[in-house]
Amino acid sequence: MQQSVESLVRVLESYRGRDKIIRTVCYGSQLVGGALTQKAEADASSQRLGKSLLLFSAQLSHCRTVLRLFDDLSMLAYSHSYGFGTSEEDAGIRWISVLTNVADQLYYPCEHIAWAADAELIKVRSDKWWLFSTVLWGTSLLLGIFRSLRVLLLLRRKLKKQERAEGGSRRSHHSMEIRAELLSILSSVADISNAIHWMPPGFLWAGRFPSWLVGLLGTTSSLIGLIQMNTSSSELSDSTVMSSQ
Repeated sequence: MQQSVESLVRVLESYRGRDKIIRTVCYGSQLVGGALTQKAEADASSQRLGKSLLLFSAQLSHCRTVLRLFDDLSMLAYSHSYGFGTSEEDAGIRWISVLTNVADQLYYPCEHIAWAADAELIKVRSDKWWLFSTVLWGTSLLLGIFRSLRVLLLLRRKLKKQERAEGGSRRSHHSMEIRAELLSILSSVADISNAIHWMPPGFLWAGRFPSWLVGLLGTTSSLIGLIQMNTSSSELSDSTVMSSQ
């Protein structure tokens, strides 16, 4: 129990970790709140609780939007350090990653303008800017799926080549990478489903999801993100211990 609390505290101490926790609570509140308000037989107190949770979820979402006002420079630094991905062995992964970075970089100013318009800081209509940001987010997610599929293809090829040449530890490492990419695809599919839901009516299933389903999909992707962050931290700790030995 103490170890779990310490792990949670470490996650909350970092900006990215705190954002993932807020995101999980945000979508979790929407899931429960949407389910409570959807139930026809729910009593008045359950209905009030459901509405309160939906309002709480909306406030957390707004909180994350405000915090992202300061993400442009860190994203720019990452895009600059990655450049054209010359360190990548595969050209497909390299160019998919470059396009993903472009979509992510453009996403932030579009969202900032939409937020500023809603806050009446600038006199423009926010609708089109929210649309641009949603399209860019969806594009980034779709490119992420393509990248993961490409990585899976390359990993399977490596597994076949090394099946007889190397031991089980290497195969186990590749198996972990495959599981990580499959989780990334599942997370992106959940998020892109919500992205389409937030598109203008008439586009695929836009506007047709109930609140609880949006919450379920968002909670799923958020929990996967927390799992991946915990796994990355564990691998980093293991590698640090091995290097010190």
